[in-house]
Amino acid sequence: MSVSLYDSTVVNYLQILPAVEGFLAKGLAHLKEKNIDPDGIVETRLYDDMLPFRFQIGSVVAHSIGAINGAKAGLFTPPKTPEGGYQAMQKVVTEAREAMEKVTATDVNALVGKDVIFQIGERKIPFVAENFLLSFSQPNFYFHATTAYDILRMKGVPLGKRDFLGRLRIKS
Repeated sequence: MSVSLYDSTVVNYLQILPAVEGFLAKGLAHLKEKNIDPDGIVETRLYDDMLPFRFQIGSVVAHSIGAINGAKAGLFTPPKTPEGGYQAMQKVVTEAREAMEKVTATDVNALVGKDVIFQIGERKIPFVAENFLLSFSQPNFYFHATTAYDILRMKGVPLGKRDFLGRLRIKS
């Protein structure tokens, strides 16, 4: 059995993005139940030198649909941090999932071997699309999704590993 670039990227993004939507929804319900302002969470950090929740959510989006779009364009730049409160964070994740659902296997698999530049300021780091997606963006995607999850856990949201894993692709 061979595994395509689409299977290794988009299929995984489409497992975790709905899970992020789910743990954000659980987070909102919990915060409201505890009379905690959800918008106060968006600036929360796990540690002083780490970036806040809003950056983590923006990076989940940037390293999923943003990475696919960057690979198609041949250029990826650091993500912009989304503006707004908690519900705005939910909205950008939903929009990322909806956009990812429209990505085709043909389009992604055609990226294999294509040059992609990650540009940060004046620095340019060259990749081919599959290495950019698999060795740079996908690890970043999981890191930032985990960090957003961890911030909600730190605030007392009752989440478990199952909330993070999303819908498993089990044999039917």
